[in-house]
Amino acid sequence: MGKKYRITYDRSACIGAMACAEILPKRWKMTQDKEKADLVKGKQIDIEDDVWELVIDEGDYSEDLLAAEACPVFAIKIEEITD
Repeated sequence: MGKKYRITYDRSACIGAMACAEILPKRWKMTQDKEKADLVKGKQIDIEDDVWELVIDEGDYSEDLLAAEACPVFAIKIEEITD
């Protein structure tokens, strides 16, 4: 079984730069008003702070990392799950 990674997205920090959605549209979609990105298939883990999470497989890691690194406000974090 391959490694698993957790994407943690602080949606409240998003400034709508669209870098993530341009790099990886299967994972990131801009809202209709283009103000924030949505994490496709993500689960909201903190309603008050608007934090979302998604677990991905090792095969998706490289492209997801590119999208995270493109975020100018570092709203997207990816970490290996070691549980």
